[in-house]
Amino acid sequence: MSGGQRPDEARPGLLGRLRGPRLGRRFERFWAAYATSALGTWLAFGAFPLIAVQVLHAGPAEVAALASVGAAVGAAVAVPIGPWVEFRRKRPVLITMDLVRFAALATIPVAHAFGVLGFVQLLLVSVVVAAADLGFRAASGAYLKSMLPAGDLLAANARFESTTWTTTIVGPPLGGAAIGLLGPVVTVLADAVSYLFSALGIRATGGPGHPSEQPPQRRAGARMRAGDLLDGWRYILADPALRPLFLNTVLFNGLVMASEPLLAVLMLGRLGFAPWQYGLAFAVPAIGGLVGSRLARPLAARFGQHRVLTVAGTLRALWVLGLAFVGPGTGGLLLVMAVELGLIVSCAVFNPVQATYRLRRTPTDRVTRTLSAWGVTAKASTALLTALWGVLGALLGSRTAIALAGVLLLATPLLLPRSASAPDPAPEPHPDPQAAPSQA
Repeated sequence: MSGGQRPDEARPGLLGRLRGPRLGRRFERFWAAYATSALGTWLAFGAFPLIAVQVLHAGPAEVAALASVGAAVGAAVAVPIGPWVEFRRKRPVLITMDLVRFAALATIPVAHAFGVLGFVQLLLVSVVVAAADLGFRAASGAYLKSMLPAGDLLAANARFESTTWTTTIVGPPLGGAAIGLLGPVVTVLADAVSYLFSALGIRATGGPGHPSEQPPQRRAGARMRAGDLLDGWRYILADPALRPLFLNTVLFNGLVMASEPLLAVLMLGRLGFAPWQYGLAFAVPAIGGLVGSRLARPLAARFGQHRVLTVAGTLRALWVLGLAFVGPGTGGLLLVMAVELGLIVSCAVFNPVQATYRLRRTPTDRVTRTLSAWGVTAKASTALLTALWGVLGALLGSRTAIALAGVLLLATPLLLPRSASAPDPAPEPHPDPQAAPSQA
């Protein structure tokens, strides 16, 4: 080693890999926009059910409909968004989706101020926001792929994952305090304003003349047909790597989400945990999301993305079954926290690697349709499995239904991609001359 050279300059060790590469000003603005809207979402976490119960005096059936029907109908409404967005510039679409969410959410505090807020309006707003969420996510994946070289996608996705968990930890306590002081309608207003700031941040990322703003070209004379709505699913199911990953992700997410309401019933009902204990059982393990998201990139650099995808995807399937054995008291609380910590760390490593693998595997002219089909299926299947597991919980008991979900999750690693080949279907030149080179 030459004199005066620091060890971390001579060899990119774990610390350097954790810091990650510099991704350029455009990405930083895009990342800031995402962080703003994510914080707003978590500030308003649980606001809709609280408004339904406290303001509109809704019953359990209406609250359940608000959670499930809104998401399911929103997913159905979002089906044509992917093919429509594919051949349009993504930055205006992202801004439009943010403004749609802002306008929809802003109607709630306005209607409340004039005393005309009703349950139907809440349901309609939840549908519009769910559809716009899916449209935004599909377009954002294509925009990110056009913004950065392939070697930097994992670092970018890891930062998004880290931001997600940071806002998950910070947002609900702040939102809960705001709800206690000012009521749930105020947090919905904060969520609406966050989308407005997100739109302004995305607007600052570039202009129409930027190379990454050029949409894929549709063939001359080709028009959108009804069959085009299924293009995303056709591509996913025909791809030997995306098909198993798609089935794995949809089944895993649906079963995990379906078990959460049953765990709430078990802990807050039969086991007698206080609400603050239930909240603590999930708030503390969320710190594992920060750890996992920071480890994803260095682990992939050392062991390869496919191996990390396989190991993390297997590990995340092992935890939920442990929730079926939770008991009362401190021991039960610690068991839930340990299970959730292991689950969250595994998911936080898996998610950015999976998102990067999926983006690199999908050609540029199919990204939006593919991500739209992926998101719509995930949203709809989660709503369906949550409803089904609610019925199973009523028939078999919450503990048995959770155990059944845990056993089925043990089979999900069989659906992970088995090939360790490079995920890129074909090399694609990066169009952004201003993007910082990868330091990976």
